[in-house]
Amino acid sequence: MSETHLETATFGNGCFWCTEAIFQKVPGVNKVQSGYSGGNTPDPTYKDICTGKTNHAECLNIIFDPAQVSYEDLLKVFWETHDPTTLNRQGNDVGTQYRSVIFYHSPEQKNIAEAYRAKLDSSHVFRSSIVTSIEPFTVFYPAENYHNDYYNRNSEAPYCQFVIRPKIEKFMKMTSSS
Repeated sequence: MSETHLETATFGNGCFWCTEAIFQKVPGVNKVQSGYSGGNTPDPTYKDICTGKTNHAECLNIIFDPAQVSYEDLLKVFWETHDPTTLNRQGNDVGTQYRSVIFYHSPEQKNIAEAYRAKLDSSHVFRSSIVTSIEPFTVFYPAENYHNDYYNRNSEAPYCQFVIRPKIEKFMKMTSSS
């Protein structure tokens, strides 16, 4: 029996509640955890990062099996599930904690992310230039428990019904047609 080699991807693409539920549906993704990365305050809380003073981004730490899903495939989901052209903003969420950022875990991830971003920019897939930063991963701080698995635990809440569910439905439609 062979041992599965798992890898990690860390993405900041706005509110982690909205995209956590999408990445959980990707075959080959073993675990998705909401949290904070890219800042300068050790062990930040949600309240801390909401001030915008810690420089953390709301992120997803995604544990995946590269034999089932490639890092490039995860980047495709990343690019398709948020607006990478708005600086420090996703929808109504505004602040550096909602910035678009890829935290790479290896030189290979960095190269793949940079090439993908350049390809999207040169093909003008988006109306505006991509502002997504690509930064080295340093540390990930898990979010408070109530943030994790948020949609699955609160799917009947108005925010989940009116904001998250349409994003999931759009994603599922896109993947079923490809």
